[in-house]
Amino acid sequence: MARILLVEDDDQLSRNLTKFLTAEGCQVTRAAGQAQGLAAFSEGSFDCVLLDLSLTDGNGFAVCAAIRAQSDVPVIFLTASADEACTVAGFEVGADDYIGKPFRPRELIARMKNAMRRHSRPSAALTCQDICIDPAKGTVTKNGAELYLSALEYRLLLVFVTNKNQLLSRDRLIDELWSVSSEFVSDNTLNVYIKRLREKIENDPQNPAILKTVRGMGYKAVDA
Repeated sequence: MARILLVEDDDQLSRNLTKFLTAEGCQVTRAAGQAQGLAAFSEGSFDCVLLDLSLTDGNGFAVCAAIRAQSDVPVIFLTASADEACTVAGFEVGADDYIGKPFRPRELIARMKNAMRRHSRPSAALTCQDICIDPAKGTVTKNGAELYLSALEYRLLLVFVTNKNQLLSRDRLIDELWSVSSEFVSDNTLNVYIKRLREKIENDPQNPAILKTVRGMGYKAVDA
């Protein structure tokens, strides 16, 4: 039985979603705002957090950041805000997915399962050339020195290294990063994060030796 923390200040939506999730076999703890949400998280153990972005006594970004400081539990934003800036900001503070309201309940279940499955993957260290990722600690090192990556940069690198020496299309990368929906994500956003990642992991970002571009097809992490 999946243990879900639902932080949502719309009482009617919270009640309806709790009823649906309970019928799907989940155990749901409800919280109406930032303070209640953080208190509930600190007192319980959860498999996934569903988090509204706009809360009467704060915002979802602050809640997500606080959760990320102590846990890697999957966090999914549920919000009526559909602009790309909010979406990227959500991923930057460590969210796993971002679902716009109104949403289809069955799609929500699928994306919750997807997020929880990603977090249950083996946590053995992953390497690619002089880069080492420790999924258990959420750290990345280059020649033993720790690199400081944003949540989205870390996620992107993890996808590449998990699939090293394999060609990954742009569509595949977007799907991996943002689950089954890429409606909030532009090609330019992906370009920006690949550029930022190269600046941190490559010896010469202008002539990358790790993250290679396969022109017209996508990218691959080369473990030379």
